[in-house]
Amino acid sequence: LTGTSREQRAFQYVLAHAIPGDPHHILQTFDQWCYHCEHLSCVGPDKGRIVERVLLERAPLRVLELGTYCGYGTVLLAQGLPPGARLYTIEGDPRHAAVAEKVIRLAGFSEETVELIVGPSEEVIPRLREKHGLVNANFVFMDHWKRSYLRDLRLLESHQLLAEGATILADNVLFPGAPHFLQYAKTCGKYHCRVHRASLEY
Repeated sequence: LTGTSREQRAFQYVLAHAIPGDPHHILQTFDQWCYHCEHLSCVGPDKGRIVERVLLERAPLRVLELGTYCGYGTVLLAQGLPPGARLYTIEGDPRHAAVAEKVIRLAGFSEETVELIVGPSEEVIPRLREKHGLVNANFVFMDHWKRSYLRDLRLLESHQLLAEGATILADNVLFPGAPHFLQYAKTCGKYHCRVHRASLEY
């Protein structure tokens, strides 16, 4: 009825109520909107704490996010980066990317720290080294289409974009579920797997 998307409405709320340059407050404001107004499939605060903990343990210098959506996960990751680190985030939907770009910059992250790449992940991943300068990633956060998890993991492997000892954190592998990805990760012999139990967002 309003002619704007849920994502745009959420951003307008964040713009009106969040403190610019304060990533934590921007995430809190998103949470308020999602709890009380409209549901968005952002990471949310419960799973967000798992992401923050794993990121803190690993302290990666090169982070890749698959599925920017509104930029919630991007801001969550960016605020936990060690000094000198860089985050590359890929979003396939240009409308979502337009919202995310504004959210990321509102949070105070420059293009030197966070690079948003718009395009299908299967097309972007093979060009990451040559076009975007990502030699390899120490940390990958997957939060895009679940059916793409396995395909994109194998793309990262085949293009040698995973650093030795890299961490891959994948959201919603049990529900809605990414069974082929999970089976591969557990049985291919390349990874040590751990499932983090969490509630669904909001």
